[in-house]
Order: sequence, then structure tokens, then C-alpha cells
Amino acid sequence: MDVVKIKSYRDLYVWQLAKQLVKDVYEITNHFPKHEHYGLTQQVRRAAVSIPSNIAEGHARASRKEFLQFLSIALGSLAEVETQLEIAVDLAYIGNEDIALAAAKGDRLGKMMRTLIKTLKSIQPQVPSLQPLLKE
Repeated sequence: MDVVKIKSYRDLYVWQLAKQLVKDVYEITNHFPKHEHYGLTQQVRRAAVSIPSNIAEGHARASRKEFLQFLSIALGSLAEVETQLEIAVDLAYIGNEDIALAAAKGDRLGKMMRTLIKTLKSIQPQVPSLQPLLKE
């Protein structure tokens, strides 16, 4: 089995999917009432943008622990987006069918992020051998 080297956060499928979700959220919120422009519209858009942003920032950090922290923040932002879209449905700004694709994408993204978090937590840190550094 070939191992794919992750050189950039752009190589992470979770980041790519999160960016697609942002696009979906912007398209959905274009149908919100104009009086919500500075309310729910801006809030859900900021939360959506926060998801790929935190994945990217976490990947760029110096440690796995920091990456895990930023992935956790991204998961929180995803929950925020899902909640805000449901509120928009409750307020009759959009229908359930309008958010179906984004909701499915959000579910998939959440599962992928939880799997990534679980995988990162399970990897044992590699400690280089000190033997080559010791002189006889």
C-alpha cells in the first residue's frame, strides 16, 4: 500500500471538503432575507469559514497536540453551522431541502474530522535513537 505524504493542509481531504461546505453555505445564505445580512447570514458564514481555516492553521502548527486542538475547534464550528442552518429553517428563511446537501456534507466532514482526531491521538510519537549520538 502506498503512503501519501501530506506536505500541505491543501492535501487534506477534510480541508477540501470544508472549503466546499463554505461555498454551499454562501449559496444558501444568499436566499436569507436582507434584514438578516448583519445577523444570522454573517454568523453562519463566519462559522463556516472557520472550519477550513482552523484545519489549515492547526496543520501549520508545530505540534500534533496543537493540530488536535484546532481540529477540535473546527468540529465546534461545524456544529455551529449545522445549528444555525437549522435555525434558518425554523425561521422559514429556507426549507429543509435547501440545506440537505450541506447537511450531508457536514455529516461526512464531521465523521472524517473525528476519524482524523482519533488517528492522530493513536499515533505513538517517534523518539529517535540516541545511540548514534553516543561516542565510545
